[in-house]
Amino acid sequence: MITLLFLSAFALNITFAQKMEKTVEVGGAAMYPSKNIIQNAVNSADHTTLVAAVKAAGLAETLSGEGPFTVFAPTNAAFEKLPAGTVDGLLKPESLEKLKGLLTYHVVAGKFDAAAVTDAITKGNGKYTVTTVQGGKIDLSLKDGKVVLTDANRATSTVAIADVAASNGVIHAIDTVVMPK
Repeated sequence: MITLLFLSAFALNITFAQKMEKTVEVGGAAMYPSKNIIQNAVNSADHTTLVAAVKAAGLAETLSGEGPFTVFAPTNAAFEKLPAGTVDGLLKPESLEKLKGLLTYHVVAGKFDAAAVTDAITKGNGKYTVTTVQGGKIDLSLKDGKVVLTDANRATSTVAIADVAASNGVIHAIDTVVMPK
């Protein structure tokens, strides 16, 4: 009985603590700053393709780690913009290295919230270049007050939801998959 009371009290404390956090809603679910990037992403209905890809690539453990990481997270709609068959092809075991490369191209070491990104863009006279975990570069700029990513192929993606805080970094939801060379 005492154990049950203790467990109930512990569960209430977690719920109360989470209710006290400043959350952002993404994909119909609250994203909690006390949860890591993967713990938050799995709850977003808008990021099921990304989560499946991260798991298939074996990167879930890494992105659950200490970090900090900045993740530019393509939505399901972003993946749907890719040519037919692209996602299915990437999820095949023989495409594992290509999938890892694509996914790590969306990750930057360090925690860069929107204010830091905007400040860096301003100090860089309208452009700030980041090096991704994959090793490629992405140019960041501003258009109509939103951060725009320009990939290695000069294609662009816009941050749709910025500053989704996580315990090991920050997530920025983007509207288009960025592609390395």
